[in-house]
Formats: sequence, structure tokens, C-alpha cells
Amino acid sequence: MPVRVLLADGRPLVRAGLRLIVESDAQTSVVGEAAEVRTALAAVRQLLPDVVVADAELPGGGGAVLSREVRQWAADSGQTVQVVVVASSVAEGTAFEVLQAGARGLLLRDSSPEELVRAVREVARGNAALCPQVTARLLDRLAALPAAPQASGPAAEVARLTRREREVLRLLGRGLTNAEIARQLVLGETTVKTHVGRVLAKLGLRDRVQAVVYTYEHGLVVPGEGAGDGRSSRGE
Repeated sequence: MPVRVLLADGRPLVRAGLRLIVESDAQTSVVGEAAEVRTALAAVRQLLPDVVVADAELPGGGGAVLSREVRQWAADSGQTVQVVVVASSVAEGTAFEVLQAGARGLLLRDSSPEELVRAVREVARGNAALCPQVTARLLDRLAALPAAPQASGPAAEVARLTRREREVLRLLGRGLTNAEIARQLVLGETTVKTHVGRVLAKLGLRDRVQAVVYTYEHGLVVPGEGAGDGRSSRGE
């Protein structure tokens, strides 16, 4: 069954373009459109889309507000609806604001149609999707933060991880994909995916994006370390 997509953008021409892109893929389809936050929330409740593609500057509060409201409604009603936000830039903390609000994907407006379709399909599967530019800028901002002071040993929750899981966590913190982690640790991708799932569960993290933030906040990744090859933080 195709991934059901709701488009939320205040510009009719932009929504028309997004519809063409989404419906060009046999695995995705548009089930509705909305021009501002209030009508987008009403459409989510009525149409139950799998994914909402929302403009970061959506009238009525913006993509961050919509992400927060959708996440809260989905949790209260037992539904699964993910949000991909499309922004003009990630300046002034846009990335942090949107991701903390609950969006599972963040793209720039100059992302390719293929990146948009890929992001929709990834977040529908429960993964996170960031375009390469957003990943690089997010990691640059995290790298600029001072490392968290370390106590005599790792945090209690990190201590519960196995040695291999800690290795996977550190590589997640550098922005590596499952395929890149598999190559670095000489493991199969299926094994890496299992380790990633266990790491997120043990640390109580929602997704790979939160794992990146966690590693910087706890000093597991030294500011300035590379972010892999700069590709997106998609689950594979």
C-alpha cells in the first residue's frame, strides 16, 4: 500500500509541485492538502496520513508547531503520523527547533525531488531523514558546543551498553549511516540495524537524530570530529 501523504504549505503552486513529486513515485500518494496549521491538524485527524510534508514557515505557527501538535495528537490517539519539514535554511536554530518538536525529517527547499520522496518513505518506516546539508550544519552546530564535563566514568545508561553498542553509538554520533557503520566495524547491515535499535531502546532515544545530540551532550563524540561522508542520517 502506498505511503499516504498530506501536503501542508501556504502556497498553492508549491503544493501543486509537491503533489507532482510525491505522486511520481508508485510507493507514495497524496491524500490531502492544507494551507495552514489549523487546517493541517484537522486534515491529519480526518485523513490519517502516514506522513505530513510541511513548510517550516507554514501559516498559523510554522512547521515546528505543526510537528509538536501532530506528535501529541498521535500519541494521545494511538496513531502513527510522521512529519517531514521543508525549510529555506537551518539558520537560527531551525534544525534544533524542528527536530525537538518531533519532526522525523528535515529537508532544504533546494533538495532534489528524489530526496523528498526518499525522506517520505524513510520516515514512514519509522526512520529519520535529513538531507546532507542539514546533517552537516546540524553537526557543525553541535561541534561548536563545549564538550560536557565527564565524571569518573560514563553515564549510567551508557554503562549498560555493550562494548559493540558503545562503538555503534559513537559512530551514530558522527553521522554515519548503517552501511558506513557496517563497513567500519566489519559487520553486516542487519547486525548494525539490530545494534542501533538496542542502543536507542536502552538510552530511551526516539531516533538517530536524538542519538547524535546525545553523544555530543555526553562527550562521547569530541567536537570537530568528522561526520562520516556528509550523507543523510537515514536509517538503512
